[in-house]
Amino acid sequence: MLRWLIVLLVIVMLAAVATYNVAGRGAPPVVTIIKPDKVVGQSGSVDLTADAPNARLTALTITFEQNGRSSRLYSLDDTNANATVTHTGRNQLRITRPIGRQSVPDLRSGPARIVVTATRPSFLNLVQLTATTSKDFQVRLEPPRIAVVSTHHYVNHGGSEMVVYKATPPDVTSGVRVGDIEYLGFPAPVTGADPSLKVAFFALLHDQPLNAPIAAFARDDAGNQAKASFVDNVFEKPFKKSRIALDDKFIERVVPEILEHSPQLKIATPTGTGSDMLPAFLKINGDLRKINADEIFTLAAKTSPTRFWSGPFVQLGNSQVEASFADHRTYTYAGKEVDQQVHLGFDLAVTSRVAVVAANAGTVLNASWLGIYGNCIIIDHGLGVQSLYGHLSSFDVKVGDTVTRGQTIGRSGMTGLAGGDHLHFTMLVGGRMVNPVEWWDPHWIADRVERKLGEAR
Repeated sequence: MLRWLIVLLVIVMLAAVATYNVAGRGAPPVVTIIKPDKVVGQSGSVDLTADAPNARLTALTITFEQNGRSSRLYSLDDTNANATVTHTGRNQLRITRPIGRQSVPDLRSGPARIVVTATRPSFLNLVQLTATTSKDFQVRLEPPRIAVVSTHHYVNHGGSEMVVYKATPPDVTSGVRVGDIEYLGFPAPVTGADPSLKVAFFALLHDQPLNAPIAAFARDDAGNQAKASFVDNVFEKPFKKSRIALDDKFIERVVPEILEHSPQLKIATPTGTGSDMLPAFLKINGDLRKINADEIFTLAAKTSPTRFWSGPFVQLGNSQVEASFADHRTYTYAGKEVDQQVHLGFDLAVTSRVAVVAANAGTVLNASWLGIYGNCIIIDHGLGVQSLYGHLSSFDVKVGDTVTRGQTIGRSGMTGLAGGDHLHFTMLVGGRMVNPVEWWDPHWIADRVERKLGEAR
């Protein structure tokens, strides 16, 4: 009888354990390694979570493995470990531990692995449930290499420039940094070129100081960086100042149409005279202008790594310049100053609804309404270079179309913030507006672009 009672008791206990496991209460801990991701450099960290539902962790170790050697980075019972431990839940831990060169002296360049083992008790402490998780990554302790190979680099304030350089290893991020702005590089458009050969177009923007630091850079995923200075000289360029008197007729014409196309401003279209609409105009001239700049910058990410264009860019034929690049405008209404903005392009006028042509070959990125620019076309010419055509009355192209230099893409107009029929034209480098004058100049193209690519060949 006693034997049968013991057998029955064992069966009941096994059934209870099975039920416990089915309910997920007998599962081993769940370990998730968040960091390192792919690469670790001079500095880095191990970041992981360990979850043991309905039980406490009884053991946890973090081990670093490389070149056949193993070293313990952390254990649950090590109170002196160089780690930050946070309780994110009743039985959940988050552990962060440095893994750079200073904290792990055995760290060497090459492949490595993190191994995490966590243990929790099972039902009634009959057995210990253990989970082991590992993650492979690369250690990079040496910085990338970068060397400028082109010569004679001169930058005009508000203008552009190009540099040819070599960056290794091939998977590093590289380009030119001007102040705190980065312009990414692209494979050099040179047949049969070494994969490490890159080109980068960059700019010293109109609102950056003349002494803003300019350097080519290379950066890997581990945060290691290298840089090289290369600019020979920077030239100051005077920018014009002008005053624009706003009248009711202009405000009453442009404000309702722009607000109709600009729900992101969240402004109801005002009624009444120009004075009633002036606050809305100022929001358009300021806030919407900034929103549009961000939208244009976002389009820059769609640039092609292929160079589509060649030769100088085309200016609108027989056009009269009504406003130039970086013109600092003071707006007045009823004799009082109400706003100040900078005009970042050229206003070119010929006659009403004149044919507007592509300044150079490329692919259409935008052919739709774009805030203050009204009907607007943006063409990508590759390598981070784009051109913008604003205030159009109509389109002859659509997004995705391939265009050639001199091809008609639309008609001039007075949509957006346009006082009369004209084309607002500007060039973009890395999504930022730069002076188009250089791009129209065949001598500038020959010296700043073609000469350097020829030398690279």
